[in-house]
Amino acid sequence: MVNKLIINICASEDSFGGYSENCEGIYASGDTVAEVKKDVIEAIRIYKEITPEDQWAEPIRENWPIEWHYDTQSLLCYYQGIFTNSALERLTGINQKQLWNYAKGISKPRKQAKEKIQNALHSLGHELLEFSL
Repeated sequence: MVNKLIINICASEDSFGGYSENCEGIYASGDTVAEVKKDVIEAIRIYKEITPEDQWAEPIRENWPIEWHYDTQSLLCYYQGIFTNSALERLTGINQKQLWNYAKGISKPRKQAKEKIQNALHSLGHELLEFSL
């Protein structure tokens, strides 16, 4: 099993934030997910700069790869310019209005709905990786 630096990305009403699940001191924010990801890299650089090397947490010391975890709201907000709610409904079987409610933070999806979204997007990703032009 490969160890990974877990970064959780969360959406708020007007921005995104990120924090490490397994390395104290790594926090980020931005108007977009791309800005959060860039800010995480900067946070790691600053962490290394201000923390004595012999006190670095294991994920930093061993340079673990980053794994990005999203809450449902941030994932749907991040990809709303790529996937319409109509397309997501076809992929997931979840009603467009419900997807909109998840994206706006009006309601939180149950575990089953989260799994439907994740499985549908993973399936699409695998399908896209398997073809060539």
